[in-house]
This record gives sequence, structure tokens and C-alpha cells, in this order.
Amino acid sequence: MEFFDYFQQVYGDRWPSLLEALKGESRSVELKFGDSLESYFLDDASVFAARSLAVEPGMDVLDMCAAPGGKSLVIASMLKGEGSLQCNDRSPDRRLRLSHVLENSLPAEWRSIISVTGYDGVKFGLHKKESYDRILLDAPCSSDRHVLASPTYLAEWSSKRVKRLSVEQGSLLASAVDALRPGGELIYGTCALAPLENDAVVAKILKKRPSMEFVQIEILPEGADRTEFGVHILPDRTLGSGPIYCAKLRKRSA
Repeated sequence: MEFFDYFQQVYGDRWPSLLEALKGESRSVELKFGDSLESYFLDDASVFAARSLAVEPGMDVLDMCAAPGGKSLVIASMLKGEGSLQCNDRSPDRRLRLSHVLENSLPAEWRSIISVTGYDGVKFGLHKKESYDRILLDAPCSSDRHVLASPTYLAEWSSKRVKRLSVEQGSLLASAVDALRPGGELIYGTCALAPLENDAVVAKILKKRPSMEFVQIEILPEGADRTEFGVHILPDRTLGSGPIYCAKLRKRSA
């Protein structure tokens, strides 16, 4: 099957152990911000990606593809009700889930600075140019761990889809770059296995947008892999976490 052959070529001798880990249980942590509030369980690699954005109270932050909302909870916990957080997702169904998570898992004082919007992410660079101090782009991706768990999705998987997604991811990242203020930082992330959706997308934006520079994330989870531009957390070396890729970029000050 094409899926297995494709990733055998990417990961070589590592693929059999990675494949087994992908079939196993993922490792999650509980996010709970009050006794009367709902708990939210999020892959600890996703928590790491959101925390790597280094949000501070008072900042203007965009979570460009926010649903279902776990990373938005992490960002809100760092803002602590100061600044602004725009949680965006263009899917109405996913936006309903996002709103439920925010309303039921966050204290009221933290929610007061949050807006939920449904714009196409590629439009932010045009209509909200240089408007945010921090941006999280958790880009739509191949979601290979979910594909592996579904015989239907597995049968439909193709390398052409990976290429198509990488183009869409590049458009979203370009939009995020244009919406970022000088001196601001963004995290580009996916849950994809393919380098074409990860480092390759970052490499293209660094070439096309000379205002951007790569920032190395210094402290990594145990077992995480460094890539050319980012961090790849894979479950065979992190006791079930991931897959999560994240890369940090900064816009140079004018």
C-alpha cells in the first residue's frame, strides 16, 4: 500500500518501530483551570508546541486554525485575561466545538479577551496586516496517525494529497507571516509525518519572505528530534506523544 511504502522511504530502518508506536495509545495531559470547569485532554506534544509560542500577558495573539481548541486553552492560560486572543476556524461545525471548549474550560475573566471568528486563514495577511504579536498556525495536514486508524482513509491516502496540502500550508504560512508585527513570532505546526508538510514548508517561506528568520527552540521534550528548522515529536521515542512538528519564526524589526 502506498502509505507504508512512502513512509518506509522517509524513515528507513526506523519505520517499523514508529509504525507500531503510531498504532498505540497517544499520551495526553489534563488541562483544568478551575474546579467547576470542564477538563480538556490534549497530547502533551501539542501542549509543548503551544507553549513554545512564548505568549506573555498583554500580547495580541492569533490562533489561525484553532479548532477543536486545546492549544487555544494553553495560550489563554498564558495571557491570563490580558491582551487579546482571536481563535479562528473557517469550519462552522469545528467552530461550534471550539466555542464549547472555550466557554466550558476557561474562567470567565480569561474568556473576556477572546473572540471566535470564521475567516479563511489565507485572508489574514491581506486584511489584518502586521496586527499580531504572536501567531499559532496549527495547519491542516495529513493527520497520519488518524489515517492509520481508519481503513477508509488509509485506502484513500496518496502522496499527491501530501503535495497538495503542502501548497495549502504554504499559503496559510505566508498569510500568517504578513499578519505578524515586526519583532513578532509565530509557530508553524502540523501533526504530519512527511517532511514535505513540515521543514519544506518552512524552507520555502524563509526564501520567499526575507523579513523572517528561524528561531531555534532551545528546550525539547525527551526523545524529540531536531530537524533543519524545527522539532519533530514522534511516539516511538517519546512514550506515545505526537506526531507533532513545530517550527518557530520571527519577523525582523524594521
